[in-house]
Amino acid sequence: MNAAENLVATLSGWVWGPPMLILLVGTGIYLTIILKGLQFRALPMALRMIFHKEMHGKGDISHFAALMTALAATVGIGNIVGVATAITLGGPGAVFWMWMTGLVGMATKYAEAVLAIKYREEGPHGMRGGPMYYIAKGAGLPWLATLFAIFTALAAFGIGNMTQANAAATILNSSFDIAPWVTGVVLMLLTALVILGGIKSIGRFTSFLVPFMIVAYVGTALLALALNIDKVPAAFGLIFNHAFAPIAATGGFAGAAVAAAIRFGVARGVFSNESGLGSAPIAAAAARTNDPVKQALVSMTQTFIDTLVICTMTALVILTTDSWLTGISAGQLTSASMGETLGYTGEVIVTLATALFAFSTLIGWSYYGEKAVEYLMGSRAIRIFRIFFIAAVIVGAMVSLEFVWNFSDLMNGMMAIPNLIGLLLLSRIVKSETERFFKTGERLG
Repeated sequence: MNAAENLVATLSGWVWGPPMLILLVGTGIYLTIILKGLQFRALPMALRMIFHKEMHGKGDISHFAALMTALAATVGIGNIVGVATAITLGGPGAVFWMWMTGLVGMATKYAEAVLAIKYREEGPHGMRGGPMYYIAKGAGLPWLATLFAIFTALAAFGIGNMTQANAAATILNSSFDIAPWVTGVVLMLLTALVILGGIKSIGRFTSFLVPFMIVAYVGTALLALALNIDKVPAAFGLIFNHAFAPIAATGGFAGAAVAAAIRFGVARGVFSNESGLGSAPIAAAAARTNDPVKQALVSMTQTFIDTLVICTMTALVILTTDSWLTGISAGQLTSASMGETLGYTGEVIVTLATALFAFSTLIGWSYYGEKAVEYLMGSRAIRIFRIFFIAAVIVGAMVSLEFVWNFSDLMNGMMAIPNLIGLLLLSRIVKSETERFFKTGERLG
């Protein structure tokens, strides 16, 4: 078993090495160029379109519900622990590179959604689409589409299920002494109640849960920042200064070179917003719309909300306190920082936010795995997948998951490779669809 664990850890390190990060960010930069900075010039329109009710076109859920389902899967422990890890290992400058990853990642997320809608199809359980469909039908590489679906189905049980259940169980046990099996049972029952109803049930649930948890977390962070308002300019100064200059060791902080800031900022940014992995377009394909560009504009706001808003709030809360200088572990840093300003109440809020974020990720990824299994084995396999997915929740809550974490990272990286190939091969389609939409003058109609 140790040999298998070491092999998976080694393979994961290779997959997520500099070449992968360069490919992910490079694809985002390339798409930004050919789309003429769409994510910047069209962001106001995209934010308005989130709440637009599409009256025409095929689809199962609204723009808003599709966005909330995708956000449910991405807004997770990466926004809390991932940001803390980036700062702990890369210094404050890592936050700048998280922002850069998010900004170019918006173009990637947009392109994924355009293709997901364009090449989607109707199935017995509603619309189905995503990288497996645009790789097979658009790029003409069905074998590569099959590989993507396999990696997605496996990742759904790892990063999308057991690791999330384990994160929730661990933090609730640490903070409130709740036994992991109790958390596992509760999560399992709640998951069953939500996912057995399919995408419409998931859409309704995430449309309620996700806005609530994001507003609650961001609101708490803003309160903490208001109490430390005099330290906010200095926090921004640390971010911008050490994005290009090393930071020396001080207190309990070990110091970090610029290379570390770039590496961990990019890696944690990608982990948080998932731009380029190919997961979010599976949810986008279910949206009710008559034009691929409309949902794509909505989809790109996911990366903006996840990285440019939520991750920024976490980073500023950390950098306006002294906790990050004490050598505290990344897993406890956000909680300690919030507690330094808001006391025990702040620590409780971070604990509950972590548990909720983990649960929402679990719900979102259940749909991704379901659609991957449907692509591989047909619609009859969906019910079987749901049963196994629900059962895996309690397993994840109660066992040690070092191997599963490494395996999940490996599967996520393997998802990204075929998806990025598909995006690059079909980038001209994305460009032509975008030009058509804006030339017609159509907006919210």
